Amino acid sequence: MARITFIGAGSLGFTRGLVRDILTFPLLKDATLVLMDVNKERLDFARRACQSIVDRGNYPAKIVATLDRREALTGADAVMCTILAGDTSVWQHDILIPKKYGVDTNIGDTRSVSGIFRALRTIPVMVSIVKDMERCCPNAILLNYTNPMAMLCRAMQRTSKIQVTGLCHSVQGTAHMLATWIGATMDEITYVCGGINHQAFYVEFKRNGKDAYPAIRKAVAKKEIYEKELVRNEMFRALGYYVTESSGHNSEYNWWFRKRPELIKKYCTPKKKSNWNAGEYAYILKEYLRRNREWKSDVKKWFAKGAPMSLDRGHEYAASIVNARLGGEPYLFHGNVPNTGLITNLPNGVCVEVPVLANKRGFNSIHVGALPPQCAALNNISVAVEEMAVEAALTGDPTLVYQSVIYDPLSAAVLSLAEIKKMVQEMLLKNKNHLPQFKKLTV
Repeated sequence: MARITFIGAGSLGFTRGLVRDILTFPLLKDATLVLMDVNKERLDFARRACQSIVDRGNYPAKIVATLDRREALTGADAVMCTILAGDTSVWQHDILIPKKYGVDTNIGDTRSVSGIFRALRTIPVMVSIVKDMERCCPNAILLNYTNPMAMLCRAMQRTSKIQVTGLCHSVQGTAHMLATWIGATMDEITYVCGGINHQAFYVEFKRNGKDAYPAIRKAVAKKEIYEKELVRNEMFRALGYYVTESSGHNSEYNWWFRKRPELIKKYCTPKKKSNWNAGEYAYILKEYLRRNREWKSDVKKWFAKGAPMSLDRGHEYAASIVNARLGGEPYLFHGNVPNTGLITNLPNGVCVEVPVLANKRGFNSIHVGALPPQCAALNNISVAVEEMAVEAALTGDPTLVYQSVIYDPLSAAVLSLAEIKKMVQEMLLKNKNHLPQFKKLTV
């Protein structure tokens, strides 16, 4: 019987969906599912939700809940991580402080100064998880859903031999979007995609074996499609290859769209203000605060309705990966893994997002080759920033934090070196209770 552990099980949406998916596999239907969280109340809600899935599906699975991480990890075959280090009271300043200095952020969980500080808080926790895994379940795989994906995975892959990969929806989601734009179904589409998380490129995109990029260019020329993804469609016109992840996210990762108010208005403020890609940090922050404030009542209402949820397998691929690792059908996905010559014009060792085949051996990464130079250039800038940020998180060096931010394209587009230094100093002090690895907080 498989033993599958969820660290951060209080992330209820993820946990419910992943447990539901796992139990649809015959090989996993009698698994022991171990839920762990630091929040007792959220953990209890997760336990009840997962038990309702087991009961409704009449599965021979067992649900265990614990506040003890090592207890949860002991004997695990697979571990899934959906943690958040620091609550909204600290996270909001990742957006508010840069905004004060003129760095206008959209989502702030992956790159730019906001993503860097989220990484500084989260990397020590993630490293401690893989160190516990080395003691408690050395042969287990770790599937990470927590952002900033590339920096967290890089830190774990640098410091541990545990098989780690990060999972993100952007490659498959964007492929489906592009297929829809050209009137194709996914069974007609093949592609090769590689780069870094949220900034990978489809170096090849084919429909029935023929290059589909001419059809994509024709689609993007239509006003209604162009306006669906303003940032990414502008990048596509300039770079010639389509990038993964949303326009809201990608607007933060370069110099081109958020450095002046008129550019934000033009490219980053669609008509629907309640859109997560609307480019307005105020909406994102308001929504997170609402969720943090109202999650208990939302969950109680869900239980009061009988915990309604389809038992059909969803579109997450974590369950398929675990099934493959434990002897089921091999499964191809895009994951975040060390660059062992997989992308030849990105540095060795850094975390890249490439096709990966999961089987009984674990993760088998697939060679992509060289990215187009204009795509590799953008990746290499992000990689350089992330490498300095990871080193800063592992060593507690505040100067490296500053140096990573000065090369962040968005910060550098609007601030001088002195202004960046002042901003970083303020953010370090605001985060002091969440940065135990830093002996000093002076840049």
